[in-house]
Order: sequence, then structure tokens, then C-alpha cells
Amino acid sequence: MNLFWFLLIGLIAGFLAGAVVKGHGFGLVGNLIIGVIGALLGGFIFSLVGIGANNLLGSLICAFVGAVVLLWLLGFVGRKR
Repeated sequence: MNLFWFLLIGLIAGFLAGAVVKGHGFGLVGNLIIGVIGALLGGFIFSLVGIGANNLLGSLICAFVGAVVLLWLLGFVGRKR
């Protein structure tokens, strides 16, 4: 059941990040992948800062921040080409 919640939070975070960072939506599957990788990245970033996400809203915020950072990095790398 935890995998289901992790994927659901990743999907929501990826969708929200795609809406915030204009022009970087990747569709349903792409947003799920961006959200899941963003959740891992957000967890890493939050652990560096010393913040823990222990509930559903905290996990969603953590995944959202990670997905936005990931989309920003992808946009930055994509512009250089």
C-alpha cells in the first residue's frame, strides 16, 4: 500500500510541478516519473536542510519541491542544446 501512496503523491506532485513550471509538462506517465524522481530528490534536499516530511501533506510538498527543481534542471539543460 505504501507504493501506491508513493506513486499517487508522485503523480500529483509531477502534475502540479508541470503546471507551475510552464512548458515542461510531460503527460501522465512523464509527470509520474518526474514526480517520483522529484520525490526522491526532494527527500534528499529536505534531509540536507534538516526538514522531515512525516505526513501526507509534508510528503506532497517535499515531492513537489523536488519535481520543480528537477523540471528547472531539465529546462536549464535543454536550453543549452
